[in-house]
Formats: sequence, C-alpha cells, structure tokens
Amino acid sequence: MPAPDKEPDFPNADAVPRSRWRLQIVWLVPILAVLIGGWLAVKAAIDKGPTITISFLTAEGLEAGKTKIKFKDVDIGIIKSVTLTPDHERVIATAQINKDATNMLVDNTRFWVVRPRISGGTVSGISTLLSGSYIGMDVGKSRTERRDFVGLEVPPVISSDVPGREFILKSTNMGSLDVGEPVYFRRLQVGQVSAYKLDPDGHGVTLRVFINAPYDRFVLADTRFWHASGVDVTVGSNGIQVNTQSLVSILIGGIAFESPPGARDDTVAASGSTFTLFPNRDDAMKAHYHIVVKYVANFAESVRGLTVGAPVDFRGIVVGEVTAIYTRFDPKTERFTIPVEIDLYPELFTSHYQTNAGGRISNDPHALADRLVAKGLRLQLRTGNLLTGQLYLAADFFPDAPKATVNWESSPPELPTIPGNLQRLQDNVTELVAKLNTIPFGAIGKNTQQTLASAKTLLNDLDTLVVPQAQGTLAAAQTALNTANNALKPDSPLQQNTADAVQELARTATAFRSLADYLEQHPEALIRGKKQEAHP
Repeated sequence: MPAPDKEPDFPNADAVPRSRWRLQIVWLVPILAVLIGGWLAVKAAIDKGPTITISFLTAEGLEAGKTKIKFKDVDIGIIKSVTLTPDHERVIATAQINKDATNMLVDNTRFWVVRPRISGGTVSGISTLLSGSYIGMDVGKSRTERRDFVGLEVPPVISSDVPGREFILKSTNMGSLDVGEPVYFRRLQVGQVSAYKLDPDGHGVTLRVFINAPYDRFVLADTRFWHASGVDVTVGSNGIQVNTQSLVSILIGGIAFESPPGARDDTVAASGSTFTLFPNRDDAMKAHYHIVVKYVANFAESVRGLTVGAPVDFRGIVVGEVTAIYTRFDPKTERFTIPVEIDLYPELFTSHYQTNAGGRISNDPHALADRLVAKGLRLQLRTGNLLTGQLYLAADFFPDAPKATVNWESSPPELPTIPGNLQRLQDNVTELVAKLNTIPFGAIGKNTQQTLASAKTLLNDLDTLVVPQAQGTLAAAQTALNTANNALKPDSPLQQNTADAVQELARTATAFRSLADYLEQHPEALIRGKKQEAHP
C-alpha cells in the first residue's frame, strides 16, 4: 500500500492552440436548416405563380387565406386579401394563382363566386353549404394575357369548352324567362338561355340562347323561335287550343324553335344570327309574304267577338288577318260605323293563277281588287266558333249583292261589305215584324166576330126550318132500307121467284144449245125441217 503523501501518477497535458476555422458539430443543425430554408424559399420563388385581382360588387363568400379558386374542382389559387376600392363601390380580391395555371389567365377568362343558388329550374352550389364558398373559373380562348379581372355576379350558364353555338333573340318582353331556362326542339331540351338585357330604347329585350351540338345544326335561316312558357291557351275562331312543351316549361317557362313547314331556305344559321322571339307558335309559324296590302272594311253591325289577329278567310284559306278595330262617327249622317283594318296577301290569290294564254295575272293590287269586287267580292262577318262566339272575316263572292266599288280615296282603301248571316236574319225578322204591324188585326177581328155571329144565326135558322124536314126524310129512308132488307132475305118470296126464274133461264139455255148442235150437224133442217125417224 503506497504512502498517503505520494501524488498519483497522471500524464502531462500538452497545450495546443485552438484553430479559428474549426467547425463545431453542434452548428451543423442550424446550418442545414438555413440551407433547407433557403432552398425552399428559392423553390417557392421559382414555383410562385402570378398574382391577380378580381373585382366584385360584394365580398359575400370571400375570406382572405381561406377562399380558394377552382377550375373543374381543382384548386389553382387562393384569395390573399380582400379590400375596398377607393370609391367604396366595389371590392378587390387579390389572389395567388399556381404557376401551372398561368396560361389560363387570358383576356376572356371569367371568375365568379360559387354559392348556393336557385335560378329557374336549376339549383347549384349545394356543396358550398358544408365546404364554404369558392371562386369558380372558366378559361377563355383568347391569347392575350391579363391580370386584372371583373368577376361575374351570376355564374355563366355555358362553359367555354361546351360544343354548340349561341344565337340572339329579339322580343318585346321577357315573359317568364330567366337565365338557364330551357330551349326545346320538338319538345326535346337542346339548349338554354345564357343571358338577357334590356334594349337601350326600352322597347324590347335581347336574349342570348346557346344551342348544344349537334342540335345547333337544326337552327336554319328561316327557323322561328317562340315563348313556350307555361300553358298556351288560345281561344279563337278555330276553337280552344292548348299547347305546352313539357311539365318543366309549365312551371318555369322556356323557348321552343322549329322551321315552318315547307321552308325552302335550309341554310344552317351562322353563330350569332339574330331571330325574332314570337309570343306563341301560331304567330311564329305564320307565313311571311313579300306583298302586304292594307284595306279597311266598315261595318254597321256589332263586331263583338272579332279580335285583332282574327283571320280573313276565303273559302277556307286564310288570305289575311285583322290588324285594327276602332269606331268612326260620320257627322253628316250622325251614325257610327266600325272600321276594321286588315292585311291582305295578294300572293295567295295570284301565286297559282294563270290565264288561258299561259301568262300570269297582273300583280297590280288595284286592278285585281277592282275586278274581284266587280264580280261580287264582299267582306262579311261570320261566326267561327259557336261555343266561344269568336268571329272572323270571310271574303266571298255574292253575285246578288248591290253593285259597289273599292274606295281608293280612303286611307287605307275601303272594301265593300255585306251584312253577316245573323244580321241579315235579324233584318229579315225586323222587316217581317214591320209588315205584320201594317196588318189591321183589329178590323179583321171585328169582321171575324160579325162573320161568326152571322154563322151562328144561320145555324139557328137551319135548326128551326131544315132539321124537322131532314128528320122526316131520314125516317122514310130508314123504311126503304128495311123493306129492301126484307126483300133480300133468303126465304123471302122475291128470293124464291128469282131462283125459279134462274132455273127456267138455265133450261132455256140448254134447249138453245141442243138446237144449235143439231143445226150444226143438219143445216138443211132450216129448209126441210126435222126428218122423221123411221120406226123399225
């Protein structure tokens, strides 16, 4: 055991000076973190997409750092901030877009806020009730880049990548239409209303409809569009007609289109072509004529039941329509008349008419009207439907009608008329009643009473003078009849004597027959007499 005061034996330490550039291991972690952070920052800067601004009327559904921008349900950006414009009328949403979506930011790209909406017959944005609103995006086809956009307040009905074509419709009113309303072709939904606006003059509206491919090829140059909203009930001279496209159109409305029968222009309409939107199918399918001549017809009878648009019928063929009905007072006669203005289509009279020489009749409306009126052409009110009481104008020939001419000095020219069948019946009844009123029924009644009194007196005289003599005559006649009956009885002497006389006549006839037979065999007996038969 060593002594306690002896020091332990340790090696001597040599002092080495510390290097200024020697890296301690503990610093590796922060250095690596800085390098990774720098790399991430550089990568983020490299991958960072463009920043855009979208202007909206309101910030409803927008939230900085949360509201995303989606294209076909794929996140392509996020809203970074939402601020007011300097005039406080709109909001500016600043969004960061992914780098791979940069080529989508072109001039006609559209943005809108997707939120729950009910428009017409469509319901959209239901998923946002749970996930929250987001900004939808529709990529345009322009090649011009853009970074500032104006957001849509209403989502577009048709995406830019949907095949089809858009057309423009002009109408006097919107009816029950709205964006997204269906468009029908032969009761098949083939498109929808994409937009509408009021015309600058305020006299109508302009609608845009999108027809999906391949149905857009059925929109021709002569195609007609009309309102198919609800139930179209037409009460006219042809009766009651009910037309509708579908149950959806009854509830929310819609538009239908079709080409008229016999349309000659089958050229497919170009995209953006403008058409007229008619109020109903009947108006849409009416033929369009190049020659339209206006006339007026004055009626002294009631025109109750005649409406604007009523047909002018020529033996079952519609050759015009009523355009106006009003009243006119003549200060000279102090009488009211009912002028009815009509549009006539001379083409319907002349298009298939040919003379014996093979040439066409003159298209001069004056000459044609004068010739027809001279032959008895007149306008007459007639009942088209007894149930509804609707009237129409009939153009027909009445050879017995009084002579008349077309009044070309009137504006429009005036065609002659003839009272309707009912009016003529009323006039005849009135004339008959007037004639009956001229008959002296009082004097006739007095004379009749006198005659009846004289007849009664005569009957009394006959009863006094003639009846007794007639009774005696009848008694004598009865006696004669009784005597005759007694004489004609089977057991009466007259009957017995008559029977004996008949028997004698029969025997006499037999004797004459025997004599005739003998003379036939022996004619000489007339001279010599009957020979004596020899006795044996």
